[in-house]
Amino acid sequence: MIKTIIFDLDDTLYDEIEYCRSGLRVVAEFVANLPGTPTAENILGAFWQQFTAGNRTTVFNEALDRLKINYDKKLIDELVKVYRNHFPKITLPEDCRDILSQLNKKYTLALLTDGFLPAQRLKVQALGIEKYFKSIVYTEQLGRQFWKPSPVGFERLLENLNAEPETTAYIADNEEKDFIAPNKLGFSSIQIIRPSQLHTEASEKAQAKAQYVIYEIKQLPQLLQGL
Repeated sequence: MIKTIIFDLDDTLYDEIEYCRSGLRVVAEFVANLPGTPTAENILGAFWQQFTAGNRTTVFNEALDRLKINYDKKLIDELVKVYRNHFPKITLPEDCRDILSQLNKKYTLALLTDGFLPAQRLKVQALGIEKYFKSIVYTEQLGRQFWKPSPVGFERLLENLNAEPETTAYIADNEEKDFIAPNKLGFSSIQIIRPSQLHTEASEKAQAKAQYVIYEIKQLPQLLQGL
């Protein structure tokens, strides 16, 4: 019987693409205030074109090149800082809010999230979800070497909650990294596939596959009852 549920954050409880759009808009507004630059909307359009084409690492460089805006490493570092430290315009979907409220009455809920610490904390604040979780582990605080697929964050939550792996379920989205550790530890692993999720790569490793797959978070309570 499941007693504890650990959630991932990005593309599990909300659409991460909304965070990306929010951050790129703030950076575009920052660049637009520099001398001799186009409007924020034009800059955002260039950023978004790069992002939607699959560029996740050099969006700013490529977009500024196309816009013929001079830059150096110092400016790119500043833009990354603006992106990571902005307060995001993201909202918790109503179905997720309803399910968290429902599950919180029956289970112990926790959150485990990778990513740069200021950004992840600001996401949690913007979504207003801290109240649902008895414990939150930001793996960045443990050390970047303990980002998933490391088991350390999961083990820390088990310790914090005095929980047992066999009565714990983990809900996440990314097959490449999310389920390796919880599968090894003996959790029930559940993948949620959201229509707009960013990470759609399938892993060829059997140990990376979730034991169960859902396509809407409202399917979760019934699934948990059967475990």
